Amino acid sequence: MTRNRLRCLSAVLLCCILLLCCSCSRGGTKDGPQQSGSLHYTPGETTVLIPQADGTVSTGCDPLMLDFSHSDQGYFIGTLTQPDKKVNIQLTGPDNVTYKYFLESTEESAVFPFTAGSGDYMVLAFENIQGDQYASLFSYSVKVELENEFLPFLYPNQYVNFSPDSEAIALAGELSKDAAEDLDALDAIYAYVTEHITYDDAKAASVQPGYLPDIDETLASGKGICFDYAALTAAMLRALSIPARLEIGYTGSVRHAWVDVYIDSIGWVENAVEFNGSEWKLLDPTFAAAGGGSDAINDYIGDGNNYTLQYIR
Repeated sequence: MTRNRLRCLSAVLLCCILLLCCSCSRGGTKDGPQQSGSLHYTPGETTVLIPQADGTVSTGCDPLMLDFSHSDQGYFIGTLTQPDKKVNIQLTGPDNVTYKYFLESTEESAVFPFTAGSGDYMVLAFENIQGDQYASLFSYSVKVELENEFLPFLYPNQYVNFSPDSEAIALAGELSKDAAEDLDALDAIYAYVTEHITYDDAKAASVQPGYLPDIDETLASGKGICFDYAALTAAMLRALSIPARLEIGYTGSVRHAWVDVYIDSIGWVENAVEFNGSEWKLLDPTFAAAGGGSDAINDYIGDGNNYTLQYIR
C-alpha cells in the first residue's frame, strides 16, 4: 500500500457533556469473551466481546452492586438493585485521573472500563439523595492485571455501547469486506461517518448533562453531536478488532471528543489523524464533516495544540 493510499487515518469525536455467535449476510460475527491473543483484524469479520458479571468477585450494598470478576479483561459492571435510584461511581487508577460515572434506573446496569491499564484502582460509590446531593455508599480497591493492554478499548462500555445485534456492527462488516488491512478499514469507516452523518446543531444546543449516545439511532437518523460521531466510529472499529480510544476534552473552550486508533503496522495513532504523504496530521471528523475540507478547518484540526485531553472512555 503506497503512501498516497493512506488517505484518512482516523476518526472522531465527541462533545458536550458515554456480545454469542451470530452471522450476518454482510460479514461474520464472533462472540466473546475471547482470549485477546486471538483478536486480529480480518476483512468483513466482526468480533463483539460480551462483558459478563459472574459474581465471583463483587462488592457493594443497596442500591448498587459492582462486579469485578473479569477485571483482567479491562472492565467492571455496575448494577442497580433498587428501582428509581441514581448513583455516582468514581474511579481513580494509576494515572491519578478520577473518572465519574453515573448509573440510574433507566439503565439498570452498565460496563465501565479500566482505561488507565494495569495497576491499582480505587472505587468510590455514592447514592443520590436529592438534586445534586450524594451520600457515600462504599469504597473498594482492586488491583487490575490486564490480559492484554488493548482490551479496555475493544469491549463495549457505557459510552461506546454496542452488541452483536447493532446495525452499526453489521455496517462495519460491510464497509471492511474489501479492506485488506486495518488501515484500509479505518479509512472506509472514517469516510462513511464524515459523508453520511451531519452535525445536529439543535441537539447540541439542547443536550443535557449525562447524555449517552445511541449508535444505531445516530446511524438511522444520519445526524448527531460529536459524542455521537465518536461513539459510532469507536464502536465500529472495536467490532473489527481495531482498538479505539474515545477521548473527551476541549477544542479551545468548546467541549469535544476524538478517537485514537491502534494500527498494527504503526502503533497508536493519536488524535485522529491524516497522513499527507510526509507527516501525520490531526484530522477530527466532526470538523472535517462540518468544514467541507476547507483550508481553515484543515489548518485548525491539523494543530494538536488546539485539543486538550481530559478523559478516555
